Amino acid sequence: MKKRVPIKGQMRSYMWQLLMLSILLLAMNVCMYPVSVKAGLLVSAFLAVYVLVVSILYLRNKTQIYNEMVAFATQYGQIQRKLLKDLALPYALLDEEGRVLWGNTAFFEVSRKTKKSLYKPISWFFPEFSREEFLGDDGKDSKTIHFSSEEMDFRVDIRRVYLDHILGEGNLLEDEFQQEYLTAIYMFDETEINKYIRMNKEERLVAGLLYLDNYEEALDTVEEVRRSLLVALVDRKINKYIGAFGGIVKKMEKDKYFIAIQEKHLPIMRENRFELLQDVKTVNIGNEMAVTLSMGLGLSGSSFAENYDYARIAIDLALARGGDQVVTKEGESITYFGGKTQQIEKATRVKARVKAHALREFIESRDKVMVMGHKMGDMDSFGASIGIYRAAKVLGKRAHIVINDITNSVRPLRESFDDNPAYTEDMFLTGEEALEIIDRNTVLVVVDTNRPNYTECSGLLSRTPTIVVLDHHRQTNEQIENAVLSYIEPYASSACEMVAEILQYFDEGLKIKTAEADCLYAGIVLDTDNFMRRTGVRTFEAAAFLRRCGADVTRVRKMFRNDMAEYKARAEAVRHAEVYHGFAISVCPNENIESPTIVGAQAADELLNIVGVRASIVLTYYQHKTFVSARSIDEVNVQIIMERIGGGGHMNMAGAQLECSVEESMEIVKHTIDKMHEEGEFE
Repeated sequence: MKKRVPIKGQMRSYMWQLLMLSILLLAMNVCMYPVSVKAGLLVSAFLAVYVLVVSILYLRNKTQIYNEMVAFATQYGQIQRKLLKDLALPYALLDEEGRVLWGNTAFFEVSRKTKKSLYKPISWFFPEFSREEFLGDDGKDSKTIHFSSEEMDFRVDIRRVYLDHILGEGNLLEDEFQQEYLTAIYMFDETEINKYIRMNKEERLVAGLLYLDNYEEALDTVEEVRRSLLVALVDRKINKYIGAFGGIVKKMEKDKYFIAIQEKHLPIMRENRFELLQDVKTVNIGNEMAVTLSMGLGLSGSSFAENYDYARIAIDLALARGGDQVVTKEGESITYFGGKTQQIEKATRVKARVKAHALREFIESRDKVMVMGHKMGDMDSFGASIGIYRAAKVLGKRAHIVINDITNSVRPLRESFDDNPAYTEDMFLTGEEALEIIDRNTVLVVVDTNRPNYTECSGLLSRTPTIVVLDHHRQTNEQIENAVLSYIEPYASSACEMVAEILQYFDEGLKIKTAEADCLYAGIVLDTDNFMRRTGVRTFEAAAFLRRCGADVTRVRKMFRNDMAEYKARAEAVRHAEVYHGFAISVCPNENIESPTIVGAQAADELLNIVGVRASIVLTYYQHKTFVSARSIDEVNVQIIMERIGGGGHMNMAGAQLECSVEESMEIVKHTIDKMHEEGEFE
């Protein structure tokens, strides 16, 4: 090689070592002359010969040595290339545009392409990925992705390889390169390991608890000699259903069962929407009441014991929501199935008495009582708060009601307490005022809601350890934590009905004032639509108790009257309603109306009077939110619709709040109805 080639690094130092040694010998020769001139001359002669020989060898062998090293490096590179080519691990190099420049044999075998496909985009080899997914502009030089292709699972390590790093310090040549790069991909076959992971997951056991909701009530409707037959038929249905999936059933009590199944069967159960719920209702040997059951399933825990704990949480949630449903708890995720039938009212009021005594003990042990309902409180929330306020006053405790916004429907009730010497000025507080006086020696009673974000002032929940929840709405994933007393009865018509029952057992000498009785009675009237919906024996008993306490039907009726603007808005909502898959959907105007959400709920009630309407949904935009009111008679469970969009409620009366415009909310509602219609929820 005639071209002068500069050499760098350790090779350059090695080539110059002999010449540098000549300088050392020259210094030694100079030092020799003062000792002996003859000796110095002799050494100089030998030094001249040494330098001449070294120079000749350096000039003659420099190019040859360099060529030998380049040849070795080339052969070494060929060996590496051969090893990469025959490597069992699929490997390829891509340019900056995502085109495949080189791939080894394993890469082409996996992609089922030939070498003729070189310089094609990576998406040509694997359509699942685009250039952006492989190379991303996030500035990272490496990342890992997972994908499946041709029934094979792969983990792909992607790394950028810069050219100036390839030709770095250890290179033989000096050269300049731009900061260009290639992308190297390494593909690891994870098909088999994923198969065993899936098998392990599918074979894990799911713990379950199955309770009969109305065991005693159903038996009471059957002749005594046939009761054992009813129990046997129900047992057979349960054992047959679980046994079909290879599971086991253990009867713990007369109406409680423990079940265990493999996780691989759960998707089939979900697909069939747990047909046992409907199958057990077909058992009829003359019983007037169909048997219903609730099931709680726990899975994906770190142990079977943890799955059992999940199952206990799930069954408690299923029962709190009214029964006749299946709740699955998978880690933090909770899913609901069923719950389409009306809740069964319990004839006994033992639970109300027990809760009343427990509430009394908590109030007696604290100095102050603070009561709050949900945001934009209605008559039910306000009336229940007034009832708890009276209970606290009977025990001589300092009591306050937290309420921020006085809606148009609540104002007539609120005004009955103004300028009344029987009530203190601090009876009603705003959320900010309540935060200033609440302490750890305060009982906080939450009524008519069990969701922390829906309360008048959620900040109060963290200020005291003594929290009591009284509500008649079905529980959801979001609920008030660490309540010392939770009384949630979905079968109750209203929170006022529950409070009226509690007051009857709270204290023998308790007397409710007329204005307070009006508030409680108004709450029941509101939530039952004047005793037309969700009413039972206990609803009328509570109303009778309030009538004896002085509640006046005429005064309450006057409180429900609307002004002209609200009446026109309600009429406009009804006039512009659209029937969509049997749902009457409309938007309630909010101009010149003080409480448009109340009017929207009233419009939803009005729409149910139209023939052919299975349910109604009215949207109202207020305070930068869209409030959704859903109503039905008996054909559709509107609660599960509202839960899909983040709300909740009852089977025939539910609602939700959306942080978006009315148009966007309308699309969300219609999309939810379409999806549930496809899933067969409305059949």
